[in-house]
Amino acid sequence: MCGVFGVVLPPGGEQSAAALASLGLFALQHRGQESAGVAVSDGEQLMLYKDLGMIASVLDERRLPSLRGGLAIAHCRYSTTGSTIWENAQPTFRLGPRRALAIGHNGNLINTRDLLAQLSGGRGRLPASTDTELLTALLADEPAADTVDALVRVLPRVRGAYSLVVLDEKRVIGVRDPFGFRPLVLGRLAAPDSAAALAGPGLWGDDPGDDATSGWVLASETTGLDIVGAEFVRDVEPGEIVILEAGRAPVSVRFAEAKPALCVFELIYFARPDSYMEGRNLYEVRRRMGEELAGEHPAETDLVMPVPDTGAPAAAGYAEISGIPFREGLIRNRYTGRTFIQPSQTMRHRGVTMKLNPLREVVRGKRLTVVDDSIVRGTTTKQIVALLRRAGAEEVHVRISAPPIYHPCFYGIDTQVETELIAATHSIEEIRGFIGADTLGYLSIRGVLAALDLPYDRFCFACFDGNYPDPVPYDAASRKFVLEEAEPLSIR
Repeated sequence: MCGVFGVVLPPGGEQSAAALASLGLFALQHRGQESAGVAVSDGEQLMLYKDLGMIASVLDERRLPSLRGGLAIAHCRYSTTGSTIWENAQPTFRLGPRRALAIGHNGNLINTRDLLAQLSGGRGRLPASTDTELLTALLADEPAADTVDALVRVLPRVRGAYSLVVLDEKRVIGVRDPFGFRPLVLGRLAAPDSAAALAGPGLWGDDPGDDATSGWVLASETTGLDIVGAEFVRDVEPGEIVILEAGRAPVSVRFAEAKPALCVFELIYFARPDSYMEGRNLYEVRRRMGEELAGEHPAETDLVMPVPDTGAPAAAGYAEISGIPFREGLIRNRYTGRTFIQPSQTMRHRGVTMKLNPLREVVRGKRLTVVDDSIVRGTTTKQIVALLRRAGAEEVHVRISAPPIYHPCFYGIDTQVETELIAATHSIEEIRGFIGADTLGYLSIRGVLAALDLPYDRFCFACFDGNYPDPVPYDAASRKFVLEEAEPLSIR
C-alpha cells in the first residue's frame, strides 16, 4: 500500500510544486491513512513537512505556501514496517556527507536485517524505524557520483517491494523494483503553470506540448494523474529508474531485469476502481469478477447487494449474470476511512461499527446475496452479517470476488502473520460458521484470471497460492518491528 506522488513543474511554474503534489496525493488517500507529508526542492535545497493524520489535516493552506520550489514528492502511509509514530511518517529525509535525499516508498523490504548490518560502525543513529529510513541512509551515504549512480549501486542489494519517488536538489526520480509488485505511472503536464494544470485535462487541446515545456508527474495510480490534469504516458517498468528534470525529456535507466509480478490484490481491492492497471479499467475488471463469481457460486435469493464501497462493481456483475435485482442495503458513512488498512484490530473493529448502517426497509424479510471483495481476518464480515440479521434479513449468502487468502504478504500488505488470516487456519465451512452466513462462496484463481484476461505469470498471487516471486526469509513474519526490537544502531 501507501501512496506516492512526484512532480516536476514545467519552466515558469517553479513556486507551487508542493501544492500540486498535495493535490495529487488526495487521489491516493485510500492507499494510506496514518500520516502524510511532502518534500520540495527549489533547485538548491530540500524542505520537508510531514505529520500524523489524513492528508487534508496535514497538508493544508497554512503549511504549503512556505514550501516553495518546482520539484516535489508526497506520501501517505499505511504501515508495514515500523509503528505509527511521527518519526516514521514519510517522505524520509537524510542530509548525508555526499547528497541530500528525500524518499517516498510504497512497498515492503524483505531483507531489512541484511541492510541494517550494512549501516553499522559509523556516526549518528537512525531517526526512524522503517525500512524506508534504512534505504534512505544507504543511498545518502553511498560513495557514488550522483543520486542515480547511488541507486544503481544500492538497489541490487535490496530485496522485496519498492515503488519509490526520490527527490534531490535537481531531480525527481521514480523507481520500481524488478518484480513491479507495486504500481507506479508516469504522466505529462503540458501546462505553462500549475494554476492551469488544476483546470484539468484538455485545456491545451490535443497537443500535449514538447518535452522542453512539459512538466512530469509520477503517481501510484492513474487517478493521481487525473486530479492534476496530467496525461498518462506509461507505467514505470519493473527494474527501471525514470529521471525527471524541468525542461527535459524523461531519462530511463535500467538497473535490473524485469520479472513482472504486480500484486493482483491491487486490482481486486487496493486501487481505486477508476484507475487503470495493465491497460485495464479496474471497475470493469471487478465487475467481470462478479460475473465469474455468479457462474461459480449461484444463490437463490431476492436481492444482490454490495458491501460498500469496494464490493459494488462485483455485485453489479453478479446481479447482471444472475438476473437477481441489485439493491443497496448498507449505507456507508463517507467520513470514515477504509477499515482494512487501519493499523490495529481494535481500530478496525470500531471502524466497522462507525462505517455501515443497514437499510431496514430493503433487507427486512429478504434473502440476500452480499458481495464483497475479500475476507482477510473475518471480523469485518462477521459484523456485517450480524448487522443485516438484526435489520431483519431472512437469509444472508456471502460471495467474495477473490480467492481465500491462505498466505501472508511480505511485499506491502500488513498481513505478515499467517495466524491473522482466517483462511489459513479454518476451512471454508468453518469460516461460514464464524461469520454467521447461510452460505459462503469465493471466486477461484481461474475466475480472477478470466476477469483480467491476462496470464497468471504477470501477477503475484502469493497470498492466494503461496508462490512468492521473491523468496521470503524464514523469519520475515517477525519483521514489522525489527528496527524497534533491535539494539540501537550507529550509522555513518
